[in-house]
Amino acid sequence: MRRLLPSHPPSRPSTVRAPLHLSHFTATSCLGAGNPATHQALLARRSGLAPCDFDDAQLSTWTGTVAGVDEVLLPAQLAEYDCRNNRLAQLGLEQDGFAAAVRELAGRLGAARVGVFLGTSTSGIYETELAYRVRDAATGALPESLVYHGSHNPYSLAAFVRAYFGLQGPAVSVSSACSSSGKVFGSAWRLIEAGLIDAAIVGGVDSLCLTTLYGFGSLDVLSDAPCRPFDAQRRGISIGEGAAFALLVRTPASLPADAVLLRGVGESSDAHHMSSPHPEGLGAKMAMEQALRMAGAPADAVDYINLHGTATPANDAAEGKAVAALFGPQGVPCSSTKGATGHTLGAAGGIEAVVSALALQHGMAWAGVNTGQLDPGIPVDYLTDNRAMRMACVMSNSFGFGGTNCSLLLGRAG
Repeated sequence: MRRLLPSHPPSRPSTVRAPLHLSHFTATSCLGAGNPATHQALLARRSGLAPCDFDDAQLSTWTGTVAGVDEVLLPAQLAEYDCRNNRLAQLGLEQDGFAAAVRELAGRLGAARVGVFLGTSTSGIYETELAYRVRDAATGALPESLVYHGSHNPYSLAAFVRAYFGLQGPAVSVSSACSSSGKVFGSAWRLIEAGLIDAAIVGGVDSLCLTTLYGFGSLDVLSDAPCRPFDAQRRGISIGEGAAFALLVRTPASLPADAVLLRGVGESSDAHHMSSPHPEGLGAKMAMEQALRMAGAPADAVDYINLHGTATPANDAAEGKAVAALFGPQGVPCSSTKGATGHTLGAAGGIEAVVSALALQHGMAWAGVNTGQLDPGIPVDYLTDNRAMRMACVMSNSFGFGGTNCSLLLGRAG
C-alpha cells in the first residue's frame, strides 16, 4: 500500500494556534442568496420570517424559507444526490464567486489536498417523508426512486459537495444539532495543521422538513410569532433553512486589512441533560474560554458576540449567564440574528460565522431583530439597533441540542 505523506509537516501542538484565512465565504438564507442580500437585510433590520406555508404543515408558527430552492437543477451526473437539501447546497455554492474560487484552488493545490467538512442536522430527510406517502400499500416498501445515500443519509451533503467539485480529499458530515456547522471549522483546522490537506470547504446546509417542524412542535418550543431572542416575552424558536460555506486556507504572508481570519475554535459538552442546557451555561462558557485561549486573546479583545440566541426561555438565560460570567455584565455588545434568519439548525453555525465575518468587514454590530422588551434578568449589552464600530475580533456562538457547544473567534487581518 502506498503511504501518503503530508506536503507540510504537522506543527508542534501549542496553546496558541496560527490563524487560518477565510479566503472566500458566502451565506444564503431567507434573507436572500449571497452576501450582498444578507448584508442589506441586516443593515435594514429586516427579517425574512413569514407564516409557515411549508408543504402541508398544520402548525401555527413562522419559518424562514429560501426562495428558488425547488427550481434548482443538479447536474445530470449527480442525479443520485437530488434532494431539497443538496439543491439548497448548490444554490449557496454558486453565490459570491465561491464555486469558482474552489475550482481555482483545487486546480492549483490538487483535488486531493482540499477537504470538505460540512454540518447538517436532517440532511435530505424530506425525500424520505415524500417517499413514505407513496410506499407500497401491501408491503410498505418505499419506492425505488428514493436514493437513501444521496438524500436522507447525513453524509449525502459532504459527498455531494465533494463530487460537485471533483475533489478527492477527506469529506466529513458533522451532525451535532445546532453546533454542527460551527464544529466543522475545528475539524478542518486539525487536518490542515496535521498536514493532511492544504485547504477546506467548511460550513453547513439544513433545509425545511416536516420532521423538524413537527418534532420541535411536539417539544412545545415553536413560537407562534416571529422569534424574539432575549425578549422578556420570548416564546420559542422560528425554524429557518439556509446554506453557508467558507474556504479555509493557510494564512499568506500578506493580506488586506479587511481579510477575515479564523483565530480560535472552542468546543465543549454540557454533560448535563439530553435536551436542556446547563442552567448556568457552564459548557457554553468553557467553549468561549477555549476559543480565546486558542487565539491567545483576552476576553476584552472581543468587540461583538453573535449569540446563539434561540429565543427559548432556558437557552437565552443560560447563554446570557455564561456571557456575563466571562465578559462581565454589559461587558460586550451582543445580539442574536435568528430573529432575521430563523434558527437554521445544522446550518446556523456556518450562517452566523458569515454574518460575523460581514460584521468585521463592514464595522457593524448587528441588531437583534424582533426583540422589543429586553429580559431584565439577562445582564448583557444586547443590541436592538445596529451599532457602527470598528471591530478587530468577533465571537460567534453555536450551542446545540443536548449541550454540544462551539464558539468561533474571527478577526480582521489588520
